Amino acid sequence: MKRNSEFKHIHFQEIPNEWDHNIFDDIAYLAKESYKPLEKLDLPYIALEHIDQQSLSLNSFGNSKGVGSNKFRFESGDVLFGKLRPYFRKVYRPSFSGVCSTDIWVLRAKENTDQGYLFYLVANQDFVDEASSGSSGTRMPRADWNHVKKGNWPIPPLPEQRSITKILSDLDEKIELNNNMNKTLESIAQAIFKRWFVDFEFPWNFKTGEVDLANGKPYKSNGGKMINSELGEIPEGWKAGCLDDVAILSAGGDKPSVYSLTSTEECAVPIYSNGISDFGIYGYTNQAKIFVECTTVSARGTIGYVCLRQEPFVPIVRLVVVIPREGVSSAKFLYLYLKNEIIIGTGTTQQQLTVPAFKKQSINNK
Repeated sequence: MKRNSEFKHIHFQEIPNEWDHNIFDDIAYLAKESYKPLEKLDLPYIALEHIDQQSLSLNSFGNSKGVGSNKFRFESGDVLFGKLRPYFRKVYRPSFSGVCSTDIWVLRAKENTDQGYLFYLVANQDFVDEASSGSSGTRMPRADWNHVKKGNWPIPPLPEQRSITKILSDLDEKIELNNNMNKTLESIAQAIFKRWFVDFEFPWNFKTGEVDLANGKPYKSNGGKMINSELGEIPEGWKAGCLDDVAILSAGGDKPSVYSLTSTEECAVPIYSNGISDFGIYGYTNQAKIFVECTTVSARGTIGYVCLRQEPFVPIVRLVVVIPREGVSSAKFLYLYLKNEIIIGTGTTQQQLTVPAFKKQSINNK
């Protein structure tokens, strides 16, 4: 990178002299190789719901044998960009070939553009904003290629593109490693929680009558005294109750004033949803803003998706907020407990989780 004296101004931007400023149509093109259901090939299938919002990652994938209409093919290294509601920033670069929804653009770099650099350009929030600004449709806006292809973007020489890609991809690998470590720790926490609070095999010192992590023996299998309850046998001293006994529940959109700002105050906080993945939209709102550590549970669509919230946020109507009662429970306990529970909604046409019904969810509490 050169010093300021060797920069130039193009399209209201200052870029290095050796960089170009190209329209997107000169950088990339749409690959539109069709896949027809009659082919019945066994290939990975990626739909919009398989790409996580904002995180540039895949949560799962389907199979091409199950598709019922024409789709697009993609190759390893292609850039997949969700054109439906592009502000969700559903961008992914697969390391395998397969089939994807027609609501996903398959992008390939043109000559003198590195495919990896193209991915990071498309994943950049500026590109997402540009695609969103030209979207057509109100309820289900779609990015318009004729708009996107005219956008101007600064492009460094090919060797510099590759250097930038290498730095960013190395960072992504470290992020992925940390995410995998977090998943492993989460699994360990879930296993310990189940053993202690579901199987009642917490480490118990029978001489002192206390939990003893160093010398305690598994409670139930070593003769720990159990008592009957409406939930079955539970350890002596424990009681069976419902979620309402240990937590305050509210639906997204409610205004629990003790935990939120008043309706006349505003502050920029993420607005969270739940589903297959999480996403945040930073902005101003008069909805309830939750400022305490708590747990949220998805109430529609994918019912029972549980998430621990440790930062201020605004819950939307598809969430039930579970706030621990002070001195009775904790957010982490409720999060782990609910992760171990089967959460079922009510309704025939569309299942949903309601606060009155969820309050009655059974729970063991010491």
